[in-house]
Amino acid sequence: MRPVQSPQKRLLFVGRPDYRRGVSFAIGDKLTLTISDIAFGGEGVARKDDFVVFVPFVAVGEVVEAELTEVKKRFARGRLLEVLEPSAERVAPPCRYFGRCGGCQYQHLDYAAQLRLKHKQVCDLFERLGGLDPARVAPLIPCPRPYGYRNRIMIRSQWDKFKQGLNIGYIRADNRLVVDIEECLIAEPALGEQIRRVRAHPPPKGGLKVVLRIQPEGWEVPPDSFFQNNSFLLPKLVEVARAQLRQAGTRHLADVYCGVGFFSLELGDLVSRLRELNWTAWPSRPPAATPRPGAGPTASSLLPRQRRRCRVCWRGSRPKRPRSCSIRRAKAAALRRWRCSGGRIRPKSSISHATPQPWRET
Repeated sequence: MRPVQSPQKRLLFVGRPDYRRGVSFAIGDKLTLTISDIAFGGEGVARKDDFVVFVPFVAVGEVVEAELTEVKKRFARGRLLEVLEPSAERVAPPCRYFGRCGGCQYQHLDYAAQLRLKHKQVCDLFERLGGLDPARVAPLIPCPRPYGYRNRIMIRSQWDKFKQGLNIGYIRADNRLVVDIEECLIAEPALGEQIRRVRAHPPPKGGLKVVLRIQPEGWEVPPDSFFQNNSFLLPKLVEVARAQLRQAGTRHLADVYCGVGFFSLELGDLVSRLRELNWTAWPSRPPAATPRPGAGPTASSLLPRQRRRCRVCWRGSRPKRPRSCSIRRAKAAALRRWRCSGGRIRPKSSISHATPQPWRET
């Protein structure tokens, strides 16, 4: 005998919206789509009978043919098969790995179109989350070098059973496999030599990763720490940040998620009190790098006595996940405690950081 549902359950079932009513799609279907927008992350947005389909490596206004690779209740994802009507903004990507490598998403667009697209994405986020007028978002500052600008990359090794050898490169765009690369056009040319050196002396097995880094001028940065990856935009970035800080008249600065303390060192002479919050090891700046001249305490004289570590960040000699299930909430709680204590959180004892091995487990 069929069980009788309660009226409440029947009501909930009947009232549940059907996002695919009248739509029947399956993996492998080939669709002709018109791209109406580009989502955050680079995927194009198209609609088929009010059903959303995401397709990578497309431009707004293009008509494309795509094959569905994933079908969900509210959306689907497809693989680009052919561009039927290309956009005027489409260009030939200079990288031979583009489309397979997951490192880049916009090389098929000219650089001016990329700037407009990223500016629109930032405007949409501020408008949707904060209700801010998009006119308040300043235009993007272009990079002097759209290619060959990254001072840090991380490559991985993975065993390829088909060629019976190691793939050394980046994660693919469509899965978690590694695409074998011999060069990277967005990395500084000096990193290309490091890639060739790694390929000449490969790791003993797959499942390992290595960080390659060019030391920024005037800095000594640990390979695994966070630093601004675009050295060519740093002068302009510092110029804009100092101008905004000076205009606001701020005297107390908290550098949250500070990485190696780049902004603290560059902006420290503009404030009377400074705190840094982060989870990484501190770098050292060589004596040859002189602080920026200005009135008040300089960055180099201010930072040594102002640095503080959040008490939830460290346990023993290695970083450990806090009890909270969310690292973000733990950092926010640490910042609240710092504010309530008037910046008087005592630092933990000195922590030693072992030198990382060239290759390590993924």
